[in-house]
Amino acid sequence: MYIVFCGAVRQVTGSMHMLVTDDDVLLFDCGLFQGKRKESAERNRVIPFAPELISSILLSHAHIDHCGRIPLFTKDRFSGRIICTRATAAAAAHLLSDSARIQESDAEYLNYKTVKNFMQKRSRSSGKTKISHNEAKKIKKLLQSKKNGLNTGEINRLLAKYNLNKVEPLYTSNDAENALDFFKGYPYKHPIEVGKNAICTLYDAGHILGSAMIHVKVREKGEQYSILFTGDIGRFDKPIIEDPTLDFAEEDRDIDLLIMESTYGNRLHEPVIDLKPMLKKVIIENVKRGGSILIPAFAFGRTQEIIYYLHELYMEGKVPKIPIYVDSPLANKLTKVFGEHPETYDDETHETFLENGKNPFLFPEINFVGSVEESMALNRDERPHIVIAGSGMCEGGRILHHLRHKIQSERNTVLIVGYMAGNTLGRRLLDLGLEYEKSGRKGEVPTIRFYNSEYQLKAHIIKLGGFSAHGDKNEMTRFLKESNLNIRKIAVVHGEEEQSLSFAEYLRQMSYDAFVPKLGESVRLG
Repeated sequence: MYIVFCGAVRQVTGSMHMLVTDDDVLLFDCGLFQGKRKESAERNRVIPFAPELISSILLSHAHIDHCGRIPLFTKDRFSGRIICTRATAAAAAHLLSDSARIQESDAEYLNYKTVKNFMQKRSRSSGKTKISHNEAKKIKKLLQSKKNGLNTGEINRLLAKYNLNKVEPLYTSNDAENALDFFKGYPYKHPIEVGKNAICTLYDAGHILGSAMIHVKVREKGEQYSILFTGDIGRFDKPIIEDPTLDFAEEDRDIDLLIMESTYGNRLHEPVIDLKPMLKKVIIENVKRGGSILIPAFAFGRTQEIIYYLHELYMEGKVPKIPIYVDSPLANKLTKVFGEHPETYDDETHETFLENGKNPFLFPEINFVGSVEESMALNRDERPHIVIAGSGMCEGGRILHHLRHKIQSERNTVLIVGYMAGNTLGRRLLDLGLEYEKSGRKGEVPTIRFYNSEYQLKAHIIKLGGFSAHGDKNEMTRFLKESNLNIRKIAVVHGEEEQSLSFAEYLRQMSYDAFVPKLGESVRLG
């Protein structure tokens, strides 16, 4: 029996690890590589083994870097089950559908660029193949003649006519929908037979709704082996969901191999504190200015945390009850999933909301924006309100339209509640805005460019920390020290190389037998 590390090794995307026994082949996660478009597309299309060999996929949670390649498997001879929690199955239905639409949209755009560039070259060429400049302009206009975007029919016709290379999506919306038939949701701490001599048990990872650590016991040649895959370990004392599990069943405590994430293996977060006082301050000050608050937020997890805190503040009567708009079709669907799975809530959420007959995510002041027309009308609304919209790093989605209309007024606030990666619009907003705030908002007003235009950044930029869903170095240490596990060996995965190597060295200093595998490396257990 052995483990092969197939993804998220010395990097944070494409989570995938294969457990091979005498009788079965099990896959921990089936994640999408995310990064530069060309490199990611090439890596995602290549599966290093035949999908039909896999007995079951054991899925830790519904984030795309953990589940995003599942439609590739289910359309290509995989016939097993996808084992996960019920909440993960429900969330994955929406996240995989959204991922498929992105794959289709990217393919359409790349095919449009191929045809457009070909026509431009033809217009500059000489001889019989040359087309006039006016004809090229007409073709370009025709390619974009559809009301809501690109004319895919015309693009495909020209690709075929001129024998141009056509980009196919990694998978389609139909592929994503068909994949859902393979999902089987189970409760936490419920043993599940996943092979001839293999039993899986899911334990709460405390990362996002439905996230799980996956424990697998395998009996082979008269010996029993135990593997625990942490998936992504969450933080302690966060709202809504339970903390990461520390109390494992007696029969699951002796671990031959712990496959452990290390996303923040060498970093510390701001402490988890009661964020309501800070939110309260932002809302009161903003309402006094007569302005609105824009909150760029990821659709799954971050949006629901913000809604939860706002609901508590409104219930306690501590802030003016201005309208709240969730302007993200995906976030709207996922918030409904949160509302449908109270079995995942922590005690505080039960006491505050459920025992008083309240849904944490529904109250009179919250509105879920559906259509583009509703979103556009909201852009023009000058009354104080709060908008929570995607995407989290301001690289796309409806948040861009709200920013375009609101950042040029000092009455308004952009509230940053998540990590902003380098070279993103969100990072530029954060850096420029905080620098301007530090200067006392004096001197030349900074400008920021997007949508091919320059905008003055007069709105207040405020960063609210403490929202990360990943445990940091101290919290992962707490999991190891305070859990009742007896661990023989640790494979450190799911972290950039520097983070993983540093965390493994730190674990060795604490007398753990820890190592960082390389991509494709296998480790024998028995």
